[in-house]
Amino acid sequence: MSSIFNSSRVAEHPLIRRLSALSMDCNNFVIFGSGPLLVHGLRSRISDLDIVARGTAWERAKMLGEPTKGPINGEDMIHFWGGLIEVSSGWVPGEWDVDELIDSADIVEGFRFAKLSDVLLYKKSLRRGKDIPDIAAIEAYTCSGLSGIAS
Repeated sequence: MSSIFNSSRVAEHPLIRRLSALSMDCNNFVIFGSGPLLVHGLRSRISDLDIVARGTAWERAKMLGEPTKGPINGEDMIHFWGGLIEVSSGWVPGEWDVDELIDSADIVEGFRFAKLSDVLLYKKSLRRGKDIPDIAAIEAYTCSGLSGIAS
């Protein structure tokens, strides 16, 4: 478990406040994508939250949100606020163990954030233009010894 990495309070971020309003069980979802970069101070801004959910959190998301299909794998996904928050029951590409992602996450102010090592693997596997600066930032952070992950 980790304490807050960034100097600003996570719970005060507008997207985290919106996520809180959904009242999903925090033990059954993890914030993935760029969210972990924000709490580690590797990004100062994010435009959306990518959530991987299971069990009661996934069921609640399905009850409250707008069903859609994931752009990468075509799997079921739930959107809130026009896609500002996207909830899925799995993570792509490749085989990701949702339980492992959630259970091993860093906990910051009660929210689970995916480990940077998982974010790095994800971004390296896609290598989209928007991922390149994030890959460099994670690798620099890892090499600086500020985190306990290996690339």
